[in-house]
Amino acid sequence: MRYETERTRRRGQADTATDTLARGLGLFSIALGVVEVAAPRALARALGMKGQEGLIAGYGVREIATGIGILASKDPTPWIWGRVAGDGLDLATLATALEGNNPKKGNVGIAMAAVAGVTALDIYCAQTLSWESPHPLPPLQDYSDRSGFPRGIEQSHGAASDFEVPRDFRTPEALRPYTQPETPRHPQPSM
Repeated sequence: MRYETERTRRRGQADTATDTLARGLGLFSIALGVVEVAAPRALARALGMKGQEGLIAGYGVREIATGIGILASKDPTPWIWGRVAGDGLDLATLATALEGNNPKKGNVGIAMAAVAGVTALDIYCAQTLSWESPHPLPPLQDYSDRSGFPRGIEQSHGAASDFEVPRDFRTPEALRPYTQPETPRHPQPSM
């Protein structure tokens, strides 16, 4: 069970930097999706992926849906993880464009580097959001007003003065240190 205190950094919610990053990734996802839906032929031509226009447009629809999910949900964590999965799919699709005699392999390499950079941001954001609970954590109990003396310290002085140590708590006679009985210094005259 986790507790949070006044000193807990995030107090059960994502910090503002991570929240801002998630919103930025949501906006980026929508913008990229719009480009992919609006201009799949231009992208396919730039990447040497002719015949893949439908796939690019489909990826654009996925990006728009993910971006809307990130911006509209209270907890964007699953949507950011969805972006990570989509990035993996994008990288796998771009890797197929590196095969054969594609004259646009340079563009594909640049696109793969860009996707890898965004993937790193997505993973960082998703992990940071996953570490935090969407629900506030229970506060840590405060015992600072307790002293261990329910009646006060003054009343505890001498409270055990009439306590007699039970016989079984005492050291047995055989284990006690040997002491000589004290003899009087000046013998007393006997009567």
